[in-house]
Amino acid sequence: MARVAFLGLGVMGFPMAGHLMAKGHEVTVWNRTGAKADAWVAKHGGRAAPTARAAAEGAEFVMACVGNDDDLRAVCTGADGAFAGMATGAIFVDHTTVSAAVTRELAGTAASHGLGFVDAPVSGGQAGAENGVLSVMCGGDEAEYARAEPVIAAYARICRRLGPSGAGQLAKMVNQICIAGLVQGLSEGLHFAERAGLDIEELVEVISQGAAGSWQMVNRHKTMKQGKFDYGFAVDWMRKDLDICLRTAEENGASLPVTALIDQFYKDVQKLGGGRWDTSSLIARLRAIG
Repeated sequence: MARVAFLGLGVMGFPMAGHLMAKGHEVTVWNRTGAKADAWVAKHGGRAAPTARAAAEGAEFVMACVGNDDDLRAVCTGADGAFAGMATGAIFVDHTTVSAAVTRELAGTAASHGLGFVDAPVSGGQAGAENGVLSVMCGGDEAEYARAEPVIAAYARICRRLGPSGAGQLAKMVNQICIAGLVQGLSEGLHFAERAGLDIEELVEVISQGAAGSWQMVNRHKTMKQGKFDYGFAVDWMRKDLDICLRTAEENGASLPVTALIDQFYKDVQKLGGGRWDTSSLIARLRAIG
């Protein structure tokens, strides 16, 4: 068992930190809104700290799941940042989806302080976090990853190192690119089926068993049919992720025409007031325009 700090208790971080506690780790939490940290302690035990630095003091592993590049820099660096409180040899594990550039920047800063750094973005959404079955894509030093992997296992169904620093974030970009195209295709298929007068349940029972089947189809078709979009990853966050994908593609020369188009479709969903709807809300756009 390890002494662990967890920074960021949003819809993902709150249950992830809970799984660490359930596995017997000694857990200290920090959240920008202190009331959320107090609520976590009331539910799971452990303790809350007033700053990221205080949470990191004495921890062998510091896990973070915050919002974006700037949020990550803020919790890592500065007088009250985690790096200032971590002891030499401790490892920072970042579960935030951020750019590979900021990952490499902060990994370099960590190394200059004698700290390890593993980028470890996750896939599986809120349900995956709550059930402890996330897919975790990692980048970083092999030895540092090997030390961190048993701790990450508290909330992972699968965890893999895919290369050096930044590789985890690049893998998460691939994940988001694939999801964007898949959800648009599913939305168009269900929208077409509605217009054609097909029974959605009978249709999905058939086609989900063939080549068209997917996790999104099985788990989201009912709520998409009902127009309920509060079951997963928010559109605002998906647009943040797709922006990272598109900017990285400009750097490495990859062509992402479908991803760029679907990013604009999500912009349309935001204009409908759906910024906090889950990503399956692409079907709402289709219904709105036809």
